[in-house]
Amino acid sequence: MALVSRRSDGIAGEVRVPGDKSISHRALMIATQSVGETRIAGLLEGADVMASAVALRSLGADVSRQPDGVWRVLGRGVGGLAEPDAVLDLGNAGTGARLLMGLLSTHPFASFLTGDESLCRRPMERVMAPLRPMGAAFTARTGGRLPIAVVGAQDPIPGSYEMPVASAQVKSAVLLAGLNAPGVTSVFESRSTRDHTETLLRHFGAEVWSEAASNRVGCWISVRGQPELSPAPITVPGDFSSATFPLVAALIAPGSELGLAGVGVNPLRTGLLETLREMGADVVIENRRIDAGEPVADLRVRGGPLRGVDVPAERVAAMIDEFPAFAVAAACAEGVSRMRDVGELRVKESDRLQAIAEGLRACGVVVAESDDALVIHGAGRPPAGGATVKARMDHRIAMAFLVLGCASETPVAIDDADPIHTSFPGFVDLMNGIGARIAEVPA
Repeated sequence: MALVSRRSDGIAGEVRVPGDKSISHRALMIATQSVGETRIAGLLEGADVMASAVALRSLGADVSRQPDGVWRVLGRGVGGLAEPDAVLDLGNAGTGARLLMGLLSTHPFASFLTGDESLCRRPMERVMAPLRPMGAAFTARTGGRLPIAVVGAQDPIPGSYEMPVASAQVKSAVLLAGLNAPGVTSVFESRSTRDHTETLLRHFGAEVWSEAASNRVGCWISVRGQPELSPAPITVPGDFSSATFPLVAALIAPGSELGLAGVGVNPLRTGLLETLREMGADVVIENRRIDAGEPVADLRVRGGPLRGVDVPAERVAAMIDEFPAFAVAAACAEGVSRMRDVGELRVKESDRLQAIAEGLRACGVVVAESDDALVIHGAGRPPAGGATVKARMDHRIAMAFLVLGCASETPVAIDDADPIHTSFPGFVDLMNGIGARIAEVPA
Protein backbone atom coordinates (compact mmCIF):
# COMPACT_ATOMS: atom_id res chain seq x y z
CA MET A 1 0.00 0.00 0.00
CA ALA A 2 1.40 3.40 -1.03
CA LEU A 3 0.88 6.42 1.22
CA VAL A 4 1.19 10.16 0.72
CA SER A 5 1.89 12.74 3.43
CA ARG A 6 0.81 16.36 3.02
CA ARG A 7 1.90 19.47 4.89
CA SER A 8 0.40 19.68 8.39
CA ASP A 9 -1.05 22.75 10.06
CA GLY A 10 0.65 21.65 13.29
CA ILE A 11 1.32 18.50 15.32
CA ALA A 12 -0.37 18.62 18.72
CA GLY A 13 -1.86 16.39 21.39
CA GLU A 14 -0.94 13.74 23.97
CA VAL A 15 -0.04 10.26 22.71
CA ARG A 16 1.59 7.00 23.77
CA VAL A 17 3.64 5.05 21.24
CA PRO A 18 3.72 1.22 21.11
CA GLY A 19 6.05 -0.80 23.33
CA ASP A 20 9.79 -0.96 22.80
CA LYS A 21 10.72 -3.48 20.10
CA SER A 22 14.17 -4.31 21.50
CA ILE A 23 12.85 -4.90 25.01
CA SER A 24 9.84 -6.88 23.74
CA HIS A 25 12.00 -9.42 21.89
CA ARG A 26 14.27 -9.84 24.90
CA ALA A 27 11.44 -10.03 27.43
CA LEU A 28 9.82 -12.95 25.60
CA MET A 29 13.06 -14.86 25.15
CA ILE A 30 14.41 -14.42 28.67
CA ALA A 31 11.02 -15.19 30.20
CA THR A 32 11.10 -18.62 28.52
CA GLN A 33 14.32 -19.32 30.43
CA SER A 34 12.77 -18.64 33.85
CA VAL A 35 10.81 -21.17 35.90
CA GLY A 36 7.13 -20.16 36.18
CA GLU A 37 4.77 -17.50 34.83
CA THR A 38 5.91 -14.08 33.64
CA ARG A 39 3.33 -11.43 32.72
CA ILE A 40 4.37 -8.78 30.22
CA ALA A 41 2.33 -5.60 29.84
CA GLY A 42 2.80 -3.21 26.94
CA LEU A 43 4.46 -5.78 24.67
CA LEU A 44 4.85 -4.50 21.13
CA GLU A 45 2.42 -6.42 18.94
CA GLY A 46 4.16 -5.55 15.68
CA ALA A 47 5.06 -8.19 13.12
CA ASP A 48 8.71 -8.50 14.24
CA VAL A 49 7.91 -9.32 17.87
CA MET A 50 5.04 -11.59 16.89
CA ALA A 51 7.48 -13.55 14.73
CA SER A 52 9.64 -14.10 17.82
CA ALA A 53 6.57 -15.20 19.80
CA VAL A 54 5.62 -17.75 17.13
CA ALA A 55 9.19 -19.08 17.01
CA LEU A 56 9.29 -19.50 20.79
CA ARG A 57 6.00 -21.43 20.68
CA SER A 58 7.56 -23.73 18.07
CA LEU A 59 10.39 -24.30 20.55
CA GLY A 60 7.94 -25.55 23.16
CA ALA A 61 7.34 -22.37 25.15
CA ASP A 62 3.83 -21.40 26.28
CA VAL A 63 3.48 -17.81 25.05
CA SER A 64 -0.02 -16.32 24.90
CA ARG A 65 -1.92 -13.04 24.88
CA GLN A 66 -4.49 -12.69 27.65
CA PRO A 67 -7.90 -10.99 27.24
CA ASP A 68 -6.64 -7.90 29.12
CA GLY A 69 -3.82 -7.42 26.59
CA VAL A 70 -1.11 -8.70 28.93
CA TRP A 71 1.11 -11.46 27.56
CA ARG A 72 1.82 -14.58 29.61
CA VAL A 73 4.97 -16.69 29.27
CA LEU A 74 5.32 -19.98 31.13
CA GLY A 75 9.06 -20.42 31.44
CA ARG A 76 10.77 -23.77 30.85
CA GLY A 77 13.97 -22.95 32.73
CA VAL A 78 17.48 -22.29 31.41
CA GLY A 79 18.23 -24.62 28.51
CA GLY A 80 14.66 -25.90 28.51
CA LEU A 81 13.57 -25.18 24.93
CA ALA A 82 12.69 -28.15 22.71
CA GLU A 83 13.68 -29.06 19.15
CA PRO A 84 11.18 -27.52 16.72
CA ASP A 85 9.25 -29.58 14.19
CA ALA A 86 9.41 -26.92 11.48
CA VAL A 87 11.59 -24.11 10.16
CA LEU A 88 11.51 -20.96 12.34
CA ASP A 89 10.47 -18.02 10.14
CA LEU A 90 11.47 -14.69 11.70
CA GLY A 91 9.97 -12.56 8.93
CA ASN A 92 11.79 -9.22 8.95
CA ALA A 93 12.95 -9.49 12.58
CA GLY A 94 16.73 -9.07 12.58
CA THR A 95 16.79 -8.68 16.37
CA GLY A 96 14.65 -11.79 16.79
CA ALA A 97 16.84 -13.86 14.47
CA ARG A 98 20.17 -12.84 15.95
CA LEU A 99 19.13 -13.16 19.59
CA LEU A 100 17.44 -16.49 18.93
CA MET A 101 20.62 -17.79 17.30
CA GLY A 102 22.43 -17.03 20.55
CA LEU A 103 19.80 -18.70 22.70
CA LEU A 104 19.65 -21.80 20.49
CA SER A 105 23.43 -22.16 20.19
CA THR A 106 23.68 -23.78 23.63
CA HIS A 107 20.56 -25.94 23.35
CA PRO A 108 21.54 -29.49 22.27
CA PHE A 109 19.45 -29.85 19.11
CA ALA A 110 19.23 -28.66 15.51
CA SER A 111 16.97 -25.87 14.31
CA PHE A 112 16.55 -23.98 11.06
CA LEU A 113 15.98 -20.22 10.75
CA THR A 114 14.79 -18.20 7.79
CA GLY A 115 13.14 -14.85 7.13
CA ASP A 116 11.73 -12.61 4.42
CA GLU A 117 13.67 -11.30 1.43
CA SER A 118 15.10 -8.38 3.42
CA LEU A 119 16.22 -10.47 6.40
CA CYS A 120 17.81 -13.08 4.13
CA ARG A 121 20.10 -10.36 2.76
CA ARG A 122 21.40 -9.29 6.17
CA PRO A 123 24.77 -10.55 7.51
CA MET A 124 24.71 -13.14 10.30
CA GLU A 125 28.38 -14.19 10.37
CA ARG A 126 29.03 -11.56 13.05
CA VAL A 127 26.72 -13.55 15.34
CA MET A 128 27.95 -17.00 14.37
CA ALA A 129 31.64 -16.16 14.89
CA PRO A 130 31.54 -15.84 18.71
CA LEU A 131 29.09 -18.76 19.10
CA ARG A 132 31.21 -21.38 17.34
CA PRO A 133 33.88 -21.48 20.10
CA MET A 134 31.04 -22.10 22.58
CA GLY A 135 30.28 -25.37 20.78
CA ALA A 136 27.63 -24.40 18.23
CA ALA A 137 27.80 -25.26 14.53
CA PHE A 138 26.14 -23.41 11.66
CA THR A 139 25.39 -23.98 8.00
CA ALA A 140 24.46 -20.83 6.14
CA ARG A 141 24.14 -19.41 2.66
CA THR A 142 27.12 -17.71 1.03
CA GLY A 143 28.13 -14.65 3.02
CA GLY A 144 26.71 -16.05 6.25
CA ARG A 145 23.10 -15.31 5.38
CA LEU A 146 19.75 -16.90 6.15
CA PRO A 147 18.41 -19.54 5.87
CA ILE A 148 20.72 -20.94 8.56
CA ALA A 149 20.89 -24.31 10.30
CA VAL A 150 21.87 -24.01 13.98
CA VAL A 151 23.23 -27.12 15.69
CA GLY A 152 23.40 -26.29 19.39
CA ALA A 153 26.26 -27.42 21.61
CA GLN A 154 25.88 -30.76 23.41
CA ASP A 155 28.36 -29.57 26.07
CA PRO A 156 28.40 -25.74 25.95
CA ILE A 157 31.67 -23.95 26.65
CA PRO A 158 31.61 -20.50 28.31
CA GLY A 159 32.82 -17.84 25.91
CA SER A 160 35.01 -14.76 25.97
CA TYR A 161 34.60 -12.51 22.96
CA GLU A 162 35.93 -9.10 21.94
CA MET A 163 33.51 -7.39 19.54
CA PRO A 164 35.24 -5.78 16.53
CA VAL A 165 32.17 -3.61 15.86
CA ALA A 166 29.76 -2.17 18.42
CA SER A 167 26.59 -4.27 18.26
CA ALA A 168 24.01 -4.81 20.99
CA GLN A 169 22.60 -7.75 19.03
CA VAL A 170 25.92 -9.61 18.93
CA LYS A 171 26.57 -8.85 22.60
CA SER A 172 23.09 -10.07 23.51
CA ALA A 173 23.42 -13.27 21.45
CA VAL A 174 26.62 -14.18 23.32
CA LEU A 175 25.13 -13.40 26.74
CA LEU A 176 22.00 -15.44 25.97
CA ALA A 177 24.20 -18.33 24.82
CA GLY A 178 26.15 -18.00 28.06
CA LEU A 179 22.99 -18.57 30.11
CA ASN A 180 23.17 -22.30 29.38
CA ALA A 181 26.96 -22.68 29.59
CA PRO A 182 28.76 -23.50 32.86
CA GLY A 183 30.94 -20.76 34.32
CA VAL A 184 31.28 -17.18 33.14
CA THR A 185 30.72 -15.88 29.60
CA SER A 186 32.06 -12.41 28.81
CA VAL A 187 31.86 -9.88 25.97
CA PHE A 188 34.17 -6.88 25.51
CA GLU A 189 32.84 -3.72 23.89
CA SER A 190 34.93 -0.63 23.21
CA ARG A 191 31.81 1.54 22.86
CA SER A 192 28.78 1.01 25.06
CA THR A 193 25.70 -0.36 23.28
CA ARG A 194 22.12 -0.67 24.54
CA ASP A 195 21.99 -2.75 27.71
CA HIS A 196 18.41 -4.08 27.67
CA THR A 197 19.61 -7.68 27.78
CA GLU A 198 21.75 -7.13 30.86
CA THR A 199 18.97 -5.18 32.59
CA LEU A 200 16.36 -7.88 31.93
CA LEU A 201 18.69 -10.71 32.92
CA ARG A 202 19.23 -8.99 36.28
CA HIS A 203 15.46 -8.46 36.56
CA PHE A 204 14.98 -12.23 36.31
CA GLY A 205 17.73 -12.91 38.85
CA ALA A 206 20.80 -13.64 36.73
CA GLU A 207 24.24 -12.54 37.91
CA VAL A 208 25.43 -10.00 35.35
CA TRP A 209 28.21 -7.47 35.84
CA SER A 210 30.58 -5.17 33.94
CA GLU A 211 34.24 -4.34 34.52
CA ALA A 212 36.26 -1.57 32.94
CA ALA A 213 39.29 -2.74 30.96
CA SER A 214 42.58 -1.97 32.69
CA ASN A 215 44.63 -1.10 29.60
CA ARG A 216 42.19 0.32 27.02
CA VAL A 217 38.87 2.08 26.58
CA GLY A 218 35.89 -0.19 27.01
CA CYS A 219 34.49 -2.79 29.37
CA TRP A 220 33.77 -6.50 29.80
CA ILE A 221 30.15 -7.54 30.36
CA SER A 222 29.80 -10.96 31.98
CA VAL A 223 27.04 -13.41 32.90
CA ARG A 224 27.31 -16.44 35.18
CA GLY A 225 25.81 -19.42 33.42
CA GLN A 226 23.17 -21.94 34.41
CA PRO A 227 21.29 -19.84 36.97
CA GLU A 228 17.73 -20.55 38.03
CA LEU A 229 15.80 -17.56 36.80
CA SER A 230 12.64 -16.49 38.59
CA PRO A 231 9.63 -15.11 36.72
CA ALA A 232 9.25 -11.34 37.05
CA PRO A 233 6.52 -9.01 35.77
CA ILE A 234 7.50 -6.51 33.09
CA THR A 235 5.91 -3.35 31.76
CA VAL A 236 7.49 -2.55 28.41
CA PRO A 237 8.02 1.21 27.99
CA GLY A 238 7.10 3.09 24.84
CA ASP A 239 9.70 2.61 22.11
CA PHE A 240 12.01 5.63 21.94
CA SER A 241 12.85 4.82 18.32
CA SER A 242 9.15 4.91 17.42
CA ALA A 243 8.61 8.07 19.46
CA THR A 244 11.21 9.91 17.39
CA PHE A 245 8.89 10.05 14.37
CA PRO A 246 6.02 12.06 15.92
CA LEU A 247 8.67 13.94 17.92
CA VAL A 248 10.54 15.10 14.80
CA ALA A 249 7.23 15.83 13.05
CA ALA A 250 6.39 18.20 15.90
CA LEU A 251 9.81 19.87 15.66
CA ILE A 252 9.57 20.64 11.95
CA ALA A 253 5.86 21.49 11.61
CA PRO A 254 5.29 25.13 12.67
CA GLY A 255 3.05 25.76 15.68
CA SER A 256 3.39 22.26 17.08
CA GLU A 257 3.31 21.13 20.71
CA LEU A 258 3.23 17.41 21.51
CA GLY A 259 3.31 15.24 24.63
CA LEU A 260 4.64 11.66 24.50
CA ALA A 261 3.83 9.56 27.57
CA GLY A 262 5.74 6.63 29.05
CA VAL A 263 8.72 6.57 26.69
CA GLY A 264 11.84 4.53 27.45
CA VAL A 265 14.76 6.91 27.98
CA ASN A 266 17.62 4.49 28.54
CA PRO A 267 20.72 6.72 28.07
CA LEU A 268 22.28 4.13 25.75
CA ARG A 269 19.32 4.64 23.39
CA THR A 270 18.65 8.39 23.53
CA GLY A 271 21.61 9.91 21.70
CA LEU A 272 19.15 11.57 19.35
CA LEU A 273 17.77 13.68 22.22
CA GLU A 274 21.22 15.09 22.90
CA THR A 275 21.74 15.72 19.20
CA LEU A 276 18.38 17.46 18.78
CA ARG A 277 19.10 19.71 21.75
CA GLU A 278 22.40 20.70 20.09
CA MET A 279 20.28 21.60 17.06
CA GLY A 280 18.22 23.94 19.25
CA ALA A 281 15.19 21.68 19.63
CA ASP A 282 12.74 22.37 22.45
CA VAL A 283 12.40 18.92 24.04
CA VAL A 284 11.71 18.57 27.77
CA ILE A 285 11.93 15.33 29.78
CA GLU A 286 9.36 15.07 32.58
CA ASN A 287 8.24 12.59 35.24
CA ARG A 288 11.29 10.33 35.20
CA ARG A 289 10.88 6.89 36.82
CA ILE A 290 12.23 3.31 36.70
CA ASP A 291 10.23 0.26 35.61
CA ALA A 292 11.76 -3.26 35.57
CA GLY A 293 15.16 -1.60 35.66
CA GLU A 294 14.49 0.63 32.64
CA PRO A 295 14.36 4.46 32.81
CA VAL A 296 11.00 5.82 31.63
CA ALA A 297 9.77 9.40 31.23
CA ASP A 298 7.30 11.67 29.46
CA LEU A 299 8.52 13.97 26.67
CA ARG A 300 7.19 17.39 25.70
CA VAL A 301 8.12 18.82 22.31
CA ARG A 302 7.57 22.25 20.75
CA GLY A 303 8.25 23.16 17.15
CA GLY A 304 10.85 25.75 16.24
CA PRO A 305 13.93 26.50 14.14
CA LEU A 306 16.79 23.98 14.06
CA ARG A 307 20.45 24.36 13.14
CA GLY A 308 22.86 21.90 11.55
CA VAL A 309 25.09 19.78 13.77
CA ASP A 310 27.92 17.24 13.62
CA VAL A 311 27.09 13.91 15.28
CA PRO A 312 30.18 12.73 17.20
CA ALA A 313 31.33 9.20 16.44
CA GLU A 314 31.05 8.15 20.07
CA ARG A 315 27.29 8.89 19.97
CA VAL A 316 26.51 6.75 16.93
CA ALA A 317 25.70 3.56 18.88
CA ALA A 318 23.24 5.48 21.08
CA MET A 319 21.23 6.67 18.07
CA ILE A 320 21.88 4.00 15.43
CA ASP A 321 18.15 3.39 14.81
CA GLU A 322 17.28 7.08 14.85
CA PHE A 323 19.37 8.32 11.90
CA PRO A 324 16.44 8.28 9.44
CA ALA A 325 14.48 10.57 11.80
CA PHE A 326 17.59 12.70 12.42
CA ALA A 327 18.11 13.08 8.68
CA VAL A 328 14.61 14.54 8.34
CA ALA A 329 15.32 17.08 11.08
CA ALA A 330 18.68 17.92 9.46
CA ALA A 331 16.99 18.45 6.09
CA CYS A 332 14.82 21.17 7.68
CA ALA A 333 17.62 22.78 9.73
CA GLU A 334 19.74 25.81 8.93
CA GLY A 335 23.24 24.74 7.89
CA VAL A 336 25.21 21.55 7.43
CA SER A 337 24.72 18.35 9.44
CA ARG A 338 27.27 15.52 9.34
CA MET A 339 26.92 11.82 10.24
CA ARG A 340 30.27 9.97 10.39
CA ASP A 341 31.27 6.38 11.23
CA VAL A 342 27.76 5.20 10.34
CA GLY A 343 28.67 2.36 7.98
CA GLU A 344 26.55 0.06 10.16
CA LEU A 345 23.50 1.71 8.57
CA ARG A 346 24.30 -0.12 5.34
CA VAL A 347 23.40 -3.50 6.88
CA LYS A 348 20.08 -2.65 8.49
CA GLU A 349 16.68 -3.59 7.00
CA SER A 350 17.96 -1.72 3.95
CA ASP A 351 21.11 0.17 3.05
CA ARG A 352 19.85 3.07 5.11
CA LEU A 353 22.65 5.46 4.13
CA GLN A 354 21.79 5.05 0.47
CA ALA A 355 18.03 5.11 1.15
CA ILE A 356 18.27 8.33 3.16
CA ALA A 357 20.51 10.02 0.60
CA GLU A 358 18.39 9.08 -2.41
CA GLY A 359 15.14 9.98 -0.69
CA LEU A 360 16.37 13.39 0.46
CA ARG A 361 17.80 14.23 -2.97
CA ALA A 362 14.47 13.35 -4.56
CA CYS A 363 12.84 15.82 -2.15
CA GLY A 364 15.22 18.63 -3.12
CA VAL A 365 17.86 18.35 -0.38
CA VAL A 366 21.57 18.65 -1.13
CA VAL A 367 23.31 15.52 0.21
CA ALA A 368 26.85 14.08 0.00
CA GLU A 369 27.27 10.36 0.65
CA SER A 370 30.41 8.28 1.24
CA ASP A 371 31.05 4.71 2.45
CA ASP A 372 30.37 5.48 6.12
CA ALA A 373 29.22 9.09 6.22
CA LEU A 374 26.45 11.42 5.12
CA VAL A 375 26.45 15.22 4.89
CA ILE A 376 23.08 17.00 4.71
CA HIS A 377 22.83 20.65 3.65
CA GLY A 378 19.77 22.15 5.33
CA ALA A 379 18.29 25.39 4.00
CA GLY A 380 16.62 26.51 7.23
CA ARG A 381 13.19 25.52 5.97
CA PRO A 382 11.42 22.31 4.91
CA PRO A 383 12.48 21.05 1.47
CA ALA A 384 10.38 21.05 -1.67
CA GLY A 385 9.20 17.45 -1.38
CA GLY A 386 7.13 16.25 -4.30
CA ALA A 387 8.76 12.81 -4.54
CA THR A 388 7.73 9.19 -4.16
CA VAL A 389 10.38 7.50 -2.02
CA LYS A 390 11.14 3.78 -2.10
CA ALA A 391 10.65 2.27 1.36
CA ARG A 392 12.93 -0.71 0.52
CA MET A 393 11.11 -2.99 2.97
CA ASP A 394 12.41 -0.71 5.75
CA HIS A 395 9.95 0.55 8.37
CA ARG A 396 12.14 3.44 9.52
CA ILE A 397 12.74 4.76 6.01
CA ALA A 398 9.00 4.63 5.33
CA MET A 399 8.08 6.51 8.51
CA ALA A 400 10.87 9.07 8.16
CA PHE A 401 9.73 10.27 4.74
CA LEU A 402 6.09 10.38 5.78
CA VAL A 403 7.25 12.66 8.60
CA LEU A 404 9.14 14.83 6.10
CA GLY A 405 5.90 15.21 4.16
CA CYS A 406 4.30 16.77 7.27
CA ALA A 407 6.42 19.90 6.65
CA SER A 408 7.57 19.82 3.00
CA GLU A 409 6.23 22.33 0.51
CA THR A 410 4.58 19.64 -1.61
CA PRO A 411 3.50 16.12 -0.60
CA VAL A 412 5.92 13.22 -0.08
CA ALA A 413 4.80 9.68 -0.86
CA ILE A 414 6.24 6.26 -0.08
CA ASP A 415 5.72 3.28 -2.35
CA ASP A 416 5.11 0.66 0.36
CA ALA A 417 3.70 1.16 3.87
CA ASP A 418 3.56 -2.52 4.82
CA PRO A 419 6.97 -2.57 6.60
CA ILE A 420 5.70 -0.03 9.15
CA HIS A 421 3.67 -2.78 10.83
CA THR A 422 6.88 -4.53 11.92
CA SER A 423 7.51 -1.91 14.62
CA PHE A 424 4.68 0.65 14.77
CA PRO A 425 1.19 -0.78 14.28
CA GLY A 426 -1.28 2.08 14.15
CA PHE A 427 1.32 4.62 12.98
CA VAL A 428 -0.90 6.34 10.43
CA ASP A 429 -3.89 6.62 12.78
CA LEU A 430 -1.69 7.97 15.59
CA MET A 431 -0.04 10.54 13.32
CA ASN A 432 -3.33 11.68 11.78
CA GLY A 433 -4.79 11.96 15.27
CA ILE A 434 -2.22 14.62 16.16
CA GLY A 435 -2.49 16.65 12.97
CA ALA A 436 -0.65 14.80 10.21
CA ARG A 437 -2.32 14.39 6.83
CA ILE A 438 -1.33 10.90 5.67
CA ALA A 439 -3.55 9.00 3.26
CA GLU A 440 -3.51 6.14 0.79
CA VAL A 441 -2.36 7.06 -2.69
CA PRO A 442 -5.37 6.92 -5.02
CA ALA A 443 -5.24 3.94 -7.38
